[in-house]
Amino acid sequence: MRLHRYATFLLTCLLTACAAVNPHYDVSKKHHRPDGFNNNYIDNWRAGQPSFWAWQRDRWTTGLPAQDPSRVKSVTPDLAYLKSNTRDVSVTWIGHSTALWQLNGLNILTDPQFSERAAPLSFAGPRRAVALPMQLADLPRIDVVLISHNHYDHLDRQSVLQLKQQPGGPPLFIVPLGLDIWLNNEGITNVRPLDWWDSFSVKATHGEVTVHLVPTQHWSSRTPWDRNASLWGGFVAQATVEGEPYSMYFSGDTGYSKDFADIGQKFGGFDFSQIAVGCYLPRWFMRDQHINEEEALRIHLDVKSKFSIGVHWGTFRLCDDPIDAPLDALPKARKQLAVDDAAFVLLALGQTHILRRSAR
Repeated sequence: MRLHRYATFLLTCLLTACAAVNPHYDVSKKHHRPDGFNNNYIDNWRAGQPSFWAWQRDRWTTGLPAQDPSRVKSVTPDLAYLKSNTRDVSVTWIGHSTALWQLNGLNILTDPQFSERAAPLSFAGPRRAVALPMQLADLPRIDVVLISHNHYDHLDRQSVLQLKQQPGGPPLFIVPLGLDIWLNNEGITNVRPLDWWDSFSVKATHGEVTVHLVPTQHWSSRTPWDRNASLWGGFVAQATVEGEPYSMYFSGDTGYSKDFADIGQKFGGFDFSQIAVGCYLPRWFMRDQHINEEEALRIHLDVKSKFSIGVHWGTFRLCDDPIDAPLDALPKARKQLAVDDAAFVLLALGQTHILRRSAR
């Protein structure tokens, strides 16, 4: 069975390698290329692979700092509340970049990853260091899935296939350009691809929610041969909640760039932001693609967020920093940048934070 899976994986890689043409290519857009996509403020198109192997060599020769997964706290999720809530605006951190947003009665799931490993193979690759606080089947029916890019810790095949089979029908998948092709090949057709700054409105129990795809500084790849063939990005969700505007932002994976000042200027600020804080060492290799705690706080300030939580930590050790590092580094960064302790926090796994309690 494992050999069969491995052969299937290799075949998929070969087929992908033969399809290095961007069907969404728009010559008028500077981040488009005939064979894929690029960043706005740094050109990392087909960045040199030797640096990756140098990083791997360093990891083997020098080892990794110790980590303590027991410091990553979990709470028993309030599943009854999540299944009954249609009025409050809330966020529930499930792990890594997976979170449940509830907005105007719409259940929105970000970067669903419910598997034991963040890898193309079920028996190898980075393993979950802290148990899931809940299973996908425990959640209320998901209406919308936001996938920021195609890396295995953000786009998990088994999770999206399970969502496709959920009772009541599949959710709407809103994704960057190119991921629609991957999802279609998996038999998932309820997909809306977006380019940077594009938007799409979804009907909700109470009004509607408009979702925008916004730029990040990152890259994409699921095989050695499809680097940057699909787009990457962050998301903005806007709604009118009981007569008042409400906005939510998800950074996706990113290096620090001027993109965030652009986002803050365009949208004028956010009531809530979900910003990556982990997986950033070694800096010489990760700086252009992942942010540390200080840079996460700078994004919080750039996008003019009233309240933010940190994600992309506490679950999979994908980089050299310990998964519990933000517990120590974020308070120091808040003090350095004079950000109030209550303005940018780390939730416990399974914790629900009510962002706006309904007056009804």
